[in-house]
Amino acid sequence: MKPHKYLQNRATLSPWKIEGAGRTDFSGAIVIPALAERASLPATVESLCLNFAAYLDRTLVIIVVNNRADIPADQLTENQETLDWLRSDPYPKLNLAWIDVSSSGLELPAKEGVGLARKIGFDASLQLLDWKVDPLLISLDADTLVDRNYLATIFDYFALGKKGVAVIPFRHRVAPIPAQEQAIRHYELYLRSYLFGLQVAGSPYAYHSIGSAFACSAEAYVRGGGMNRRCGGEDFYFLQQLTKISDIKMLRGTVVYPSPRFSDRVPFGTGKAVQTQVEAGIDLFHFVPVLGFQILQRWLKLMHQYLDKSAEQIIQQALRISPVLYEFLVELNFVNVWKKLANNHSSPEQKMKAFHRWFDALRTRQLLMRIDADSMMSTQQNIAELMSWGGFPGLKDERDQLLTLEQLQGVDWT
Repeated sequence: MKPHKYLQNRATLSPWKIEGAGRTDFSGAIVIPALAERASLPATVESLCLNFAAYLDRTLVIIVVNNRADIPADQLTENQETLDWLRSDPYPKLNLAWIDVSSSGLELPAKEGVGLARKIGFDASLQLLDWKVDPLLISLDADTLVDRNYLATIFDYFALGKKGVAVIPFRHRVAPIPAQEQAIRHYELYLRSYLFGLQVAGSPYAYHSIGSAFACSAEAYVRGGGMNRRCGGEDFYFLQQLTKISDIKMLRGTVVYPSPRFSDRVPFGTGKAVQTQVEAGIDLFHFVPVLGFQILQRWLKLMHQYLDKSAEQIIQQALRISPVLYEFLVELNFVNVWKKLANNHSSPEQKMKAFHRWFDALRTRQLLMRIDADSMMSTQQNIAELMSWGGFPGLKDERDQLLTLEQLQGVDWT
């Protein structure tokens, strides 16, 4: 049954319309926001075309060509060229559809961006899915390539009865210049070491948040309230919300390949981080020291062991773990928060779920960002300590560290 309540109360549909879709029985939909992507989008679509025909037939591919009214003239022209290209039926073997969020009167509202573009695509696709088969929603970007088994791996994973969310392994493509290549691998080391630390610490939010690398059941999407409208970090907040209602697992067996290009379209993210590192020699990201993840691990274990204790007892034990943790909890008014959570949930399982909904991915990150690394320690030394703590000693070279983390996180070169 279609999600009538969501479509009536939460969906963002008007004034936009899907063009090119001739069916309403798809098993899944891929949503690709595109802003001035006339050069890169064909390669993304062509990589999808290499997937098995049986899966392509079940899948709707929606391109959301989007911009605000204040877009530079050259980008607006590029978007209009993209729409013209899509209307020429460039890939007959695909169920290729598009939404014009670019032309006069259809632009994104002021201050809106990629979050709303994704939401428009996902919400529109809900009306074209076959709800008798537990349909899927897949998020991809217009500068990202996929493997030949991309759709098969995703569909087969969810066919096993998975109802929640899957994040897909990724590896940015090789950059055209050495400095850019070095920067993208350094940034990937940051992303992968952060995920590794969360995994070892036992956080339920141990997954990567990349807009081109996740899929979910349409049911989970609706239950989670749909995509948010943030201009940046929409993937992070969307996955955080779904974690609170469903499982998020790392899918294995296929990889997506985002572009390593520079970008200033959002205030943070891969493109901005790489550009700033190459041009200014500055990291926009903070490598968390092993101490941070150790504090997080002890904090999560404390909560598991002290579910029947008072808030005052818990926070005093938190002080013994770390003054930084204690100060953070005081700022968050933990004592009053825990009293309310404990009163509203009786069983240990309910209390733990309520705690993790409160101490979510954002609060986890806020805590970890407060813990400073030893200023005398290099990035390689910092990651070496983290890897050793997690069971992989002796990795002192950044390349070896990255290769090991890639393999652990589903990018296997063997």
